[in-house]
Amino acid sequence: MAAGDAFVQLFEWPWPDVAAECENVLGPAGVHAVQISPPEEHSIVPSHDWSERYQPVSYSVMRSRSGTGPEFTDMVNRCNAVGVGIILDAVVNHMTNYPSPGVGSNGTHYSKYDYPGLYAQSDFHSPCAVTNYQDAANVQDCELLSLPDLNTGLASVRQKIADYLLDLARARVAGFRIDAAKHIQQVELDDILKRVNTTRAAEGGPLPYFFLEVIGGSGEALSPHDYFGEGYSSGGAADITEFTFTGVGNKFRNVNGEHISQLSQFSAATWGLIPSDKAVVFLENHDTQHNCGLGYRDGNVFRLANVWMLAQPYGYPSVLSSYVFNCPSENSLGPPSDANGWTLPVTCASSLETATAGQWVCEHRDPSILKMVSFRHVVAGADINHWWDNGANAIAFSRGDKGFVAINNETTALDTTIVTGMAAGTYVDLIAGTSVQIDSGKAVHLTLAARSAIAIDTATRQ
Repeated sequence: MAAGDAFVQLFEWPWPDVAAECENVLGPAGVHAVQISPPEEHSIVPSHDWSERYQPVSYSVMRSRSGTGPEFTDMVNRCNAVGVGIILDAVVNHMTNYPSPGVGSNGTHYSKYDYPGLYAQSDFHSPCAVTNYQDAANVQDCELLSLPDLNTGLASVRQKIADYLLDLARARVAGFRIDAAKHIQQVELDDILKRVNTTRAAEGGPLPYFFLEVIGGSGEALSPHDYFGEGYSSGGAADITEFTFTGVGNKFRNVNGEHISQLSQFSAATWGLIPSDKAVVFLENHDTQHNCGLGYRDGNVFRLANVWMLAQPYGYPSVLSSYVFNCPSENSLGPPSDANGWTLPVTCASSLETATAGQWVCEHRDPSILKMVSFRHVVAGADINHWWDNGANAIAFSRGDKGFVAINNETTALDTTIVTGMAAGTYVDLIAGTSVQIDSGKAVHLTLAARSAIAIDTATRQ
């Protein structure tokens, strides 16, 4: 990952569709990587809800509801060929608990604590429930939602997890999101990463990229800061999810009187965030979208929030691309599927506003989002300056002399003149494709419609 990179999470997409998206959309747009759903064999629950993929039965990637093993390999190769790395969601804290007994997506018969050829009851922590987030041992060594918790205190268990990740790294997977990392003891997780990195280094292969899902909470025993050391000893330090960043959504939606001018104070220090070079950030992910906060249903407000996320320099941003479900009545719904629960091919809605039940939203394809990827590359390394706001819901700022963004989240038009820091000349707005004139004093006269934005950079100067 380099400064200016961004990635897209194609949540629940089938492997052939991911491959085609890399070739036709993500690669040409300069998207650095794509996060895919867990490829492991998973349980098959009657409702086929979204969490089905987070219920591992084995580490085989030969059949999940996203496709077959050969389709997975083809996807990885095709995405790599156009410069888009695969970041794989790795579920290694636990195995499935439901249904028990059951048959997995690749035909493996199992029951809770017995996963033939992989884990037996002796490989799990003694059953206890996660009930106290003020107790680190309870969080890390007990069962989250009754899911059988792997005893990563055992070297044999850590090696099996490392072997799974190594097999995928050898298959040219670029990186991993470690699901539920907070539920694994730090020293044990670090040893797993060390086993992977040490072996890859000895083989002469690239070290995979890791980022850890660690959700912080007020008064909890464990926070993202407790996982800063993961991977350092083996030369591949892991990044960490920064869930506090999702609070930006409240400012764009004006929750409890919040407004986007307050983003003038946005920084790791003022918001209590982890350092930028450690943070994976997002406005929503596959977990938080079910809370029915800021999302595609917010239309232009959602677009503007993504413009801001990709225009500002903090963190490694991820854009969630998902499917339609009714909020909150269907907030555990799985992806568009056939009667047997196998995921249907992706057909994108024509816009955020027209997405309806049974469709894929494909948020990342929206021009307000996709075209900001190139902006982020152009302005990489430049700080925010020339900040302007109206004290409410209109803001503007430059990224050095490389780029300029103005966002009007008001319900009325904006008409003002702002100093930009950009060289005089004519530029093309990345979002609307219209001309923007910067005068000799580096100022621009803006007439922005309600809930709209402009973005220009040095690459768009005519």
